[in-house]
Amino acid sequence: MAVGARSGHGEPEKRPEGAGGPAAGGAPDGSVPPVPPVPRESPGGTPPDAGSGPVRAGEGNEESGKPGEKAEEPKKQRSFWKELPILVGVALVLALIIKTFLVQAFSIPSESMQDTLQKGDRVLVDKLTPWFGSEPERGEVVVFHDPGGWLKGAAAEETGPVASGVQKVLSFIGLMPSAEEKDLIKRVIAVGGDTVECKGGNSPVVVNGKALDEPYIFPGDTPCSDKPFGPVKVPEGRLWVMGDHRQNSLDSRWHQDIDRGTVSVDDVVGRAIVVAWPVNRWATLPVPGTFDQPGINAAAAVAPPALGLAGAVPLVLWHRRRLLTERAPARGGERAPAEG
Repeated sequence: MAVGARSGHGEPEKRPEGAGGPAAGGAPDGSVPPVPPVPRESPGGTPPDAGSGPVRAGEGNEESGKPGEKAEEPKKQRSFWKELPILVGVALVLALIIKTFLVQAFSIPSESMQDTLQKGDRVLVDKLTPWFGSEPERGEVVVFHDPGGWLKGAAAEETGPVASGVQKVLSFIGLMPSAEEKDLIKRVIAVGGDTVECKGGNSPVVVNGKALDEPYIFPGDTPCSDKPFGPVKVPEGRLWVMGDHRQNSLDSRWHQDIDRGTVSVDDVVGRAIVVAWPVNRWATLPVPGTFDQPGINAAAAVAPPALGLAGAVPLVLWHRRRLLTERAPARGGERAPAEG
């Protein structure tokens, strides 16, 4: 056997010259020294002890202490004075949207709606429901534009330049009524298609033959003793309105020379739903129960007969056609023998 050969390891019997000699780094006896293990690289390609060396300036992370990571600079917050104009702008936009589509504040300018509303009260008017096709109903308190001449001769309230400027700003965002707008507030007594009248004295207001019990009338007033009227047939799409302070209200009774004293539904701004100011007078403005009495709705009183007639006509025609169909074969059978 050759020198240096090992049995059972599959190595070649002969080695290259000098492979195991001292010059090649082998042992003096010619044997091969063990090869030292090569350190494996980390997944990132860096030996395990690569981080143990000195860290260069600027490569460390002051917060985490890890090499190679840069410290993140904290984000600077805007100052309050920079954000204030944005907040004011958002508030104004929201106020304009609310004023245009939802609710608007109005000030009561006179005593015509006492005791329900006092002069100087602030009411919130619902402007949302008319966008969905809802129309004013009997008993509701509504704000409407001057139909034409109702406010003629009314003295305008004089204010100073500062107060006038403040009112213009607040009216622009819907917190106060505009001094230029001519609006009134009254209670709806009758709607399109109704017949309304009042004979004077202590006689009640009558709508479609039903007398109204009006507990909201100003104490000591009568329903219409100062201005009897009617009967008046309210045109479709219009309203008959009256103030709760009957002897101090220039309402529909006093303007019958123009459209029978009625107000167009299109002139209605919205329904007053709540007294918002002053706080000690906070109250809702519901529809009085007298307007819910049976038979007051003229349209409902006519509807059942009309619907019955509309349903009976097709039924009669169908029955008559059926009888004609049944008689046709019998007549044909009688005539057949004679023709034969």
